[in-house]
Parts: sequence; C-alpha cells; structure tokens
Amino acid sequence: MSEIACDIKGLRKAFGPNQVLRGINLTLPSGAVTVLMGANGAGKSTLVKVLCGIHQADAGEVSLFGTRFAPANPRDAFRAGIVTVHQSINDGVAPELDVASNLMLDRLPAMSGFFLSDRAIRREARKIAEGMQLGVDVRTPVSALGVADRQMIAIARAMAHEPKVLILDEPTSSLSASEADRLFALIDRLRDTGVAILYISHRMSDIRRIADRIVSMRDGEISGTFEGEALDYEGAVTAMLGHRMTEVDVNVGAQGAPVLQLNGVALSEGGADLTLTAHRSEVVAIAGLLGSGKTKLAAVLFGLTQPAAGAMTLDGAAYAPRSAAEAIRRGVHMCPKDRASNGVIPDFDITNNLTVPFFARHSALSMLSRRRQRRATEAMVDTLGVVCQSAADDILTLSGGNQQKVMVGRWLSQPCKLLVLDEPFQGVDIQARRDIGAHIRATSDQRATIVFVAEIDEALEIADRILVLNEEALVGEHRNENIDLAPLMAQISGQSAAQLGI
Repeated sequence: MSEIACDIKGLRKAFGPNQVLRGINLTLPSGAVTVLMGANGAGKSTLVKVLCGIHQADAGEVSLFGTRFAPANPRDAFRAGIVTVHQSINDGVAPELDVASNLMLDRLPAMSGFFLSDRAIRREARKIAEGMQLGVDVRTPVSALGVADRQMIAIARAMAHEPKVLILDEPTSSLSASEADRLFALIDRLRDTGVAILYISHRMSDIRRIADRIVSMRDGEISGTFEGEALDYEGAVTAMLGHRMTEVDVNVGAQGAPVLQLNGVALSEGGADLTLTAHRSEVVAIAGLLGSGKTKLAAVLFGLTQPAAGAMTLDGAAYAPRSAAEAIRRGVHMCPKDRASNGVIPDFDITNNLTVPFFARHSALSMLSRRRQRRATEAMVDTLGVVCQSAADDILTLSGGNQQKVMVGRWLSQPCKLLVLDEPFQGVDIQARRDIGAHIRATSDQRATIVFVAEIDEALEIADRILVLNEEALVGEHRNENIDLAPLMAQISGQSAAQLGI
C-alpha cells in the first residue's frame, strides 16, 4: 500500500455564517494522482487554500507524512513541500517581471549575494524552460505573453521545486492539446518518483488520462471516493452533483433572419478568407484548438482588433467597430475568456461587476440607481444559480466557477443583436455548464449567438451548428443532428480520421 503523504481529518472552515468546509476527511497517497471533482462552490478552492497556507482551518487537522501540519502562510507550506498551481493564472506569475525572473522567483533569496547576476538567473531559468519545453525567450516580459504561456510558466515554476505534494487546480483550462500532453507526461514522471498529486478538474478527458482515484465533493463534504482498476466516472459525477446526469438533447430549430455576415474576412495578413452567417434564433459553436484563431475572431467581432481583409454586416448594415464601446452600442456583447485578466474587477461587488458595462442603462438623471442594478443582478444570480450570500458580496469571495457565471450573466443581462462567448465554460462544473447552456438556448430567439469552444462535448451540448476553425480557416460545418464525430475531430486537429485512429 502506498504511503500516505497527506492525511486530512475533520477539516472545517467558515467565512462568517457560511460553512464552506464541513468536516473534510481525505487522504493523498504518495505516487498517485487523486482527482478532486466538485460543483462550483463545493469548497474545493478553500480546501486548497488551507493546504497551501492562505487560509487557516477552524477545526480538524492535517498531517504531512505522519507529522502534524498547520501552515501559517504559503511560505510554510512551500518549505514543507506542498506546491500549488492555482486556478487563477495571475496568482502563479508576476506579469511585470520577465520569464526568467518568474521561473527563478522562489530561488532568488538563495542566489543573492551583494549583487544578483542576470546571466546566472537566465542560465538557470533556461534549464527549467527546456525541461518543460516552453519555447519562449526567458527575457520576454510575462505581460507580453498569452494566457497559455503564462499557465505553462506557472506550472514550470511549480514543477521545478521537486514537490512532495503537488496541487494543480484546473491546470489545462488554457492549454492546447500538445501542451496538455506535455503536462501529463510530467505528471506521470512525478507520480513514478512518489509525489502525491491532487488534481482538480471537471474535464473528463483529463480525468480519464491521469486519475488513479477520484474523490467527489459536494456542499463542503466528501461525497464519494472511487478507486480500483475500473474507475466509476459516472458514479463520481453523480456523487458530485447529488443526482444522475441526463443526456442533453438539442432540438435544432429553424433559422431566423441573418444577423451577422462575414465576407472574406482574414484574421491576419495572407490568412484564409472567412465567410459565414449567424442567424437569429441560432446558436453557432465555433470549435478549434488553442491558436486556431478563435480568440482573434472574437476580438474582431467585438472591435478589439481589426481584420486584415474583408467586410462584415450586422442586420444588413456595414459593421466595422473600432472599439468595444462601439460594438456594444451596435448591439454586440462579448464575454471574453480569462476572466481574471479580462473580466473580473476585484474591487467591485457582484452587482457592480455584473452591471458595469451598462451603468448608463441603470441610471436616472445621471445618477446610478442601486435598485435597478440590484434587480438586474438578482435576476441573473437566480437564473444562473450563482452561489453567494447576496448580490452585495465581493466578487472575490466567490469560487472561480461562480465568478465565471457572473461574467456570463453580465452579457446576458441586457438584450443584444449578437452575443459572442469566448470559452464561457472555463472553470465551470458540468451541471453549471449545462445550466448556462440551457439559458443561452432558451433565450436564443432574441438574438444570434456565437460560442467559441475547445471541447467537442461543449459544442454538442449547446449548438445548432458547429463550425470548425483550424489555422484561422473554416474547415468544416456540421448541423448538430447525428453528427459523425470522426470527421469533426479530424477537422479540429488538422489530421485525418485514420491518423487519429477513429
């Protein structure tokens, strides 16, 4: 039997009257990957923050290799061998520093003499970068990098510490398939050396690839543990939600009038021409791998960048927004991916976060009406099932998944002609994903809807039509009825079905 690296008994944590952890009992064996599944607000992130010293437990105890462990701060946990990569990417990097400084940040005190040698820092950083196959210049400022590169830097920084217990919170949410494969290979190596790994994810593809055991969490308690050669994935999801999941049936309806038309739009110089139409009463999913051009296209639609060529029309009129404000005035709303950098305003409460683009619509005689704001917010909180005490809660008191619901609710709270959602299900549990999807479909007759996704199952659950984007070119179109997955997967990956073995 594997040695127990971390033993958690009766752990409790409350924030005011809100009991978040209700007597958690959990063991993490050495040399095994324990996947933790839980609905948004179940207490997963709070458990992680107790283990890594950000919060202190109110009751219960934690043992690390048989020795009582109660970190007063993250440094205590780090020194004891507990290394964490948090769900919020910016918690793991310092954007104002370069890549080398980020990778070496935890080692700088040991390297410091009277002067720090930039050359020595970069030399050691390159060793870490090569081990993770990062492929970025270590002199590059992290602020100039995309979300995926930042995520890989945070992971590389964690991996470099030879952890005894490694905690990964939704680590593949911003990674491409090849980057995820590199991460899985590293996890395999760490497992073989005896590291205990706690892996938090809702992605079944991740879980099937790496899990040795699955622990389900619901309402602050452990609701099920699944081990053995044949893991019960369906049972784990049922334990997480408290009920069985049913299949999602998408009834593809009739298309309404054209709302958005793209004619020969190119996302970069010399790029392929994109021609497509999105109709009223239709949900179009645009599926593609990271780097396929999804976020570029979303940015063009919302006026954040300009296309290299081509033209767009909105309700039959020329559409070429020069800013997000102009796009909103024209009736185009967009929920961007990476809520930490592009969505959440940390100093605002839920109400202000949800209504901030539409303050003018909630004002009378130039005075912001808190009553109007609250009414709109409470309606979306109820509709999307945001777990909170009230709409006046600070946004950062919410779990990552519930923050994402607020970000989606922000753009659903007001009518629009075109709704654009870029990876709206990042960090959202299976049930919440379906709740959001159901609301989007139920209100789709009010507008045209375009959803950018990387996961095929997300597209299948929400779309009337699925378009495939590969290297900034549209390479496939599928009506969401009895879809043959082999060509769809081949188009997304850029390989043939035979190469994929399907």
